[in-house]
Amino acid sequence: MPAATGRHDHSRDTNWFGLLLTGLMVLLALRLVALYLNGTDLFFDEAQYWAWSEEPALGYFSKPPLIAWVIGAATTVCGIGEACVRVPSPILHTATALAVFWLGRRLYDARIGALSALAFATLPGVSLSAGLISTDVPLLLCWALALVGFWGLLESEEVWPALLLGVAFGAGLNAKYAMAWFLMCGGVYLAVTPERRNILRDWRLYLALGIGVAMIVPNLVWNASHKFATFAHTADNANWGGSLLHPNKALEFFGAQFGVFGPILFATFLVILWRARRERLPNQDRYLIAFSAPLIAVIIVQAFLSRAHANWAAPAYVAASVLVVATMVRDDAWGWLKASFALHAVIIALLLFGTSTAGRLELPVKSDPFARTLGWRNIAEATRAELAKAAAAGKPFAAVLSDDRALTAELLYYMRDEPTPVLAWRPGAPHDHFELTRPFTASTPSPVLLVRADGGAGSAAGSFSTVEKIAERTLPAGKNAERHVTFYSLAGYKGE
Repeated sequence: MPAATGRHDHSRDTNWFGLLLTGLMVLLALRLVALYLNGTDLFFDEAQYWAWSEEPALGYFSKPPLIAWVIGAATTVCGIGEACVRVPSPILHTATALAVFWLGRRLYDARIGALSALAFATLPGVSLSAGLISTDVPLLLCWALALVGFWGLLESEEVWPALLLGVAFGAGLNAKYAMAWFLMCGGVYLAVTPERRNILRDWRLYLALGIGVAMIVPNLVWNASHKFATFAHTADNANWGGSLLHPNKALEFFGAQFGVFGPILFATFLVILWRARRERLPNQDRYLIAFSAPLIAVIIVQAFLSRAHANWAAPAYVAASVLVVATMVRDDAWGWLKASFALHAVIIALLLFGTSTAGRLELPVKSDPFARTLGWRNIAEATRAELAKAAAAGKPFAAVLSDDRALTAELLYYMRDEPTPVLAWRPGAPHDHFELTRPFTASTPSPVLLVRADGGAGSAAGSFSTVEKIAERTLPAGKNAERHVTFYSLAGYKGE
């Protein structure tokens, strides 16, 4: 296929893959060192995923199971420290960058593939994500491989693209249900490219879909046996129950995309979409637009109707990275591309410095940007101290009780060697995985130690005949923030 990338094919002159591999290995090494030096505690979602990994299952309350399996594999090999919990992230992002190279090379040439892969690997959103572990990390790899597989179906008569597409689609669904948007994007592409619709009569497409469905069936069975908890949570997350007009939320999400994709790259992406209204773009460009623009548009609508987190459109930037780089090279916009790389390199340096000094350096700002990931270890240590004090007095607590998902997750991780069980307060139907799998019940002995990160004893206190406030602590969360925690002794469960 002829390249649509510029006047000269520099991929014939340079080992682009070798240069890419060198760049990715340097970046991976930096990110692995940064994980080792990282001063933050696990964010509560990360702690929750770790807790899931300790109990392998086919599904969990709020997410499919792949993230737990990935963390479980990593901690089995590496250990259970924060760096080991997070280590799959930079490794999988590196693999995704290689998949982006594969996509760019098949659509255009090796030069576009290599530059696109480097652009993706250095995106601000990816650089931030590489220091955390989240469901987006495996999802992006699956999305990139699915893009290669679907293009292979369209361009060849071989079977391997169907196998790749099917496995990537199925694994993606097990990472995050957002993988289903791939079907919408594929439908958009076929709608605007009539000459490609013969793929709908190709048995290989249905083989791929069959593989994908077969891979998600075990999770569907798990959901069916748990009253479709994950689906209910996903619907709740959309939050369509209140007012459905939030233009400020839509603008907030749209503005955040300049940060996720980078200001130069996202602005270029918008220019490409504007041009596409009048110009007949190359087929490769239309393919990439179909797998990026519709997803961003749908999430903007979701934000307008309710809310949307900045990362919800993350899969769009796999295709968008290739599209923007190919366009910049074709238009000889090297200055803008180099400026984008330089800006993103500065952001990487700032993130590496920020995470390595988090909690150790007093910042000249009122609000510590890392405050949400600091102070959790301190709460766990204070809780452990209260348990030890009670045991020394001959009145040990039978369990630690929490009525907050975030606190439950953090206590489970940072008190993982503590024999006293950590239980979740469940006043009714379960609202998270801990309420589902480790609830306080009438059979739990008394007394229990209630740990509250908010003021007051909360709703749990009303179900006990004896409620005693035993300690109150203000604990540091880095140099610029604090966490307030209160401890209560609860006894005499009334069964309410």
